[in-house]
Amino acid sequence: MERYRHYSDASRIVLPLFDVVLIFGAFRLAGFIISGGWHFGRMDVALFSVFALLWWILSGQYANIYRVDRLITYPEKLLYVMRTFLLHAVLLGIGAVVLQQYWVSARFLFSAYSVSLMAVVSGRFLLTFSYRLYLRHMARPASRYVIVGAGESGQSLYRFLASHDPVGNEFVGFFADEPIPGGLRALVRGRIGDLKDFCRQTHIDEIYFALPLDQRELIEDLSHFADQHFLSFRIVPDFRGTVRKDVNVYFYDHLPILTIRHEPLGIRTNQLLKRVFDIGFSLAVICLVFPFIMPVLALLIKLDSPGPVFFKQLRPGKRNQLFPCYKLRTMRTDHGKTELQATKNDVRVTRMGAYLRKYNLDELPQFFNVLLGHMSVVGPRPNMVSQLEEYSKHITEYQLRHAVTPGITGYAQVNGYRGETREAGTMEKRVEYDLKYVENWSFGLDMKIIGQTVWNMVKGEKNAY
Repeated sequence: MERYRHYSDASRIVLPLFDVVLIFGAFRLAGFIISGGWHFGRMDVALFSVFALLWWILSGQYANIYRVDRLITYPEKLLYVMRTFLLHAVLLGIGAVVLQQYWVSARFLFSAYSVSLMAVVSGRFLLTFSYRLYLRHMARPASRYVIVGAGESGQSLYRFLASHDPVGNEFVGFFADEPIPGGLRALVRGRIGDLKDFCRQTHIDEIYFALPLDQRELIEDLSHFADQHFLSFRIVPDFRGTVRKDVNVYFYDHLPILTIRHEPLGIRTNQLLKRVFDIGFSLAVICLVFPFIMPVLALLIKLDSPGPVFFKQLRPGKRNQLFPCYKLRTMRTDHGKTELQATKNDVRVTRMGAYLRKYNLDELPQFFNVLLGHMSVVGPRPNMVSQLEEYSKHITEYQLRHAVTPGITGYAQVNGYRGETREAGTMEKRVEYDLKYVENWSFGLDMKIIGQTVWNMVKGEKNAY
């Protein structure tokens, strides 16, 4: 079907050219707003050329920018365009700093970005609206389709096409042997064995197969039938029914890649965003907070008990790679049990150490670990090597928490799972929350965890000992 293929090669050229024209107009308008004239000098031409070339490159990486069919909503389109402009601004800013090009007026650049964003968004929405208006009033008659299988994949396909493209397609019914939920029972036309007779008697254009891929004979039979009767046969794989687990599908260009687990931090742009934030946040803490608080804490630690201010211990990080984890010393130096987890009323903990632990201040030196790339501000807390060896033996998914960089604070900690883990099920719950974080990471979630951590520091934590 024409509507469901990737945007065409013509779109790759025509629509970016359309964008470049809009951006050129935005630059001229921004110049008029700032200087009151339409003059466009050599430096303006140079900036526009770099601006437009970078947009051309980035827009080619985000194909959904040029989707004009009903399979992408207006809010989704707005999100794609704004995300690309944000990345464009970050890269342009980094390039200017690296090359030490500071001749561009900040007011002009802000105006150029603002007007360009409004122009591109308006142009994109106008194209999308025109295309959908054409589909509604001038396009060829709607195609009629049936879905084989009413499981999760079949229902998801039905809901998606019904909500996104009701004009271009007409749903005729399900054909399924499995039990059907009450709300969809009226849409079932028969069992799978009735499909061929139904297609011979009724005008059908497409057959969607939404059952597990292990039914090879059925797939070949229906595919052969579709070829004989000039029907389009399309497979919407029920991967969950095949592997008995949730499956995520990513596209590298046109090549589908399947993963059993959702891994948002496996995407390079997300990794870059998180790393840039980590560097900026850790530098801010080190430069703005450390000069005032660290000398005071160091003095109190030295006055409270003999020994060094800092404590260093090897901890397993991403992919179990050991790194030196830094902390403020909270225990006496003569106990000789560095691999033994702290417990309530632990005699090894100093008076000052108890306060440092309660308010999470002992973790402050780990911002140097963040700056060095050993850790992140947010992530699963790095356990001791002895805990790694112990829990890996009886918690099946324990190792998965080490698929990402460990953090100073984490999702498990702000949900109350920190401190001692000797009670049955405590470590299992900590691992459960760590995996929820790994599979559902977002920048917003990191901000939420940081905010909750700050609040916990203010009020103190009862499990921190």
